[in-house]
Amino acid sequence: MFRDLLRKKQKLSQEECIALLKSEKRGVLSLNGDDGFPYGIPMNHFYNEADGCIYFHCGKHGHKTDAIRSSDKASFCVFNSGLKSDNNWFLTVHSVVVFGTIEISDDPVLIKEITRKLSLKFTSDEEYINHEIEAYAKNTLLLKMTPLNICGKTVNES
Repeated sequence: MFRDLLRKKQKLSQEECIALLKSEKRGVLSLNGDDGFPYGIPMNHFYNEADGCIYFHCGKHGHKTDAIRSSDKASFCVFNSGLKSDNNWFLTVHSVVVFGTIEISDDPVLIKEITRKLSLKFTSDEEYINHEIEAYAKNTLLLKMTPLNICGKTVNES
């Protein structure tokens, strides 16, 4: 169902893919949008090692939730900022594309748990995190992406 990477020498291992999903803070979530148009949106994410799923949060209404209610298929792409090798102008970039299904959860306990873990990727300020969760969790939905295929590669920009 999912295509193999053509340039096999550039393929990242599953461990490298998971490490990138865990370390990067943002990526682009792509959904089936209105009138068959792709809908890609930059999103913060949390990769949960316990269940192997990727979590996002969003408001209760809008384009994302409408698209997910219409189709549960999604892809998510993350990439690092790249590394520049000595004496070269180009970067070496690692990227991961995940294909899977996505579902919406309004479970308040899960929303608070995952939102806390996601927030810890950005700050260790517990007071701030607690305040944000208390103020906004009631108006938040959790998106759970279950990966069906994870593939990553290394690209040299030269």
